[in-house]
Amino acid sequence: MTRWARCDLAGRRYTLNVRVDAFDFDLPPELIAQNPPAERGASRLLRLGRYDGAITHHTFAALPDLLEPGDVLVVNDTRVFPARLIGRRLPGGGAAECFLVRPADEPDTWVALVHPGQRLKPGSRMRFERNGHVVEAEVVSQHFHGRRVVRLWTPDGVSVRDAIHAVGHIPLPPYVKRDDTAADRERYQTVYSRVEGSIAAPTAGLHFTPAVFDRLAARGIERATVTLHVGYGTFQPVRAELVEEHQMEAERFEVPAAAAGVLTRALREQRRIVAVGTTTTRTLESLILAGDGEVEAQSGETALFIRPGHQFRVVSGLVTNFHLPRSSLLMLVSALAGREQVLAAYREAIAQRYRFYSYGDAMLVL
Repeated sequence: MTRWARCDLAGRRYTLNVRVDAFDFDLPPELIAQNPPAERGASRLLRLGRYDGAITHHTFAALPDLLEPGDVLVVNDTRVFPARLIGRRLPGGGAAECFLVRPADEPDTWVALVHPGQRLKPGSRMRFERNGHVVEAEVVSQHFHGRRVVRLWTPDGVSVRDAIHAVGHIPLPPYVKRDDTAADRERYQTVYSRVEGSIAAPTAGLHFTPAVFDRLAARGIERATVTLHVGYGTFQPVRAELVEEHQMEAERFEVPAAAAGVLTRALREQRRIVAVGTTTTRTLESLILAGDGEVEAQSGETALFIRPGHQFRVVSGLVTNFHLPRSSLLMLVSALAGREQVLAAYREAIAQRYRFYSYGDAMLVL
């Protein structure tokens, strides 16, 4: 039997005792996109009616025609950095990998995941070489869930930031079963990426091209830009049996004054706000709203876990990709459009051979 949780501070009510396996589905492995489409924007787009469950099929280029004049499209301008360092342990030369998750408190220190974890204790050192540059690292401390704090430096005086860009690999998701290439440095970024700080792309934005934005503007669709730096928490597996037992990790966001003004006008005029991606959705739904609907410029961290039962205050539509089974991202989409309707849309997408996950096709929920 379903029962209701207490309201949280924003007044949202969540159902309890929902099993994570209620968000499972079978996906043929060949539908997991291993590469982006040959041309950016040449993706398919499934439109799902948020209220009636109606499904229609389009190309992504048709997005402007599926929106209405006055709609506001909100994008996340974060930029992915080459967070994956591959090298060897010192001494001994055994293979080592260091995945930089986020900056730590001290200069040139990072919270990281390392491999092999059992060998890389505090005091262990690593060396990473590529493209004529070197980064060295020492494990400073060890924390929960395999996290380490590592200190980075360069032996030749090059800034650590520049050396990471030269040595690091683009952190493609683990379901992309290939090494990253030079092309991924551009294709695993949105065309509007600006503020570096993410370890994964806000992949719903990968479909957009300047031509699509031109058509959106010509149709009278307004655009606003926010920033949320995508961390490991967005993609961490939901290991609990019950949905409400999962906890998101905090991620940094910023909503500048220009975006706050656009959002304020849209809310007061009851126009639709369409988020591009789950990261944008989490940012918008984390905002502090004044009683008259005013949105002020704000920044901070959000660990908001959007799941069925969430009462959306800002977002009324969503452009997104197709997500992994049992993931918090699939739960977010289900919160907006209903679990049964979303899973029915996924079954239809599989039957129509849509491409799934980061480099796959897109879905529009309205």
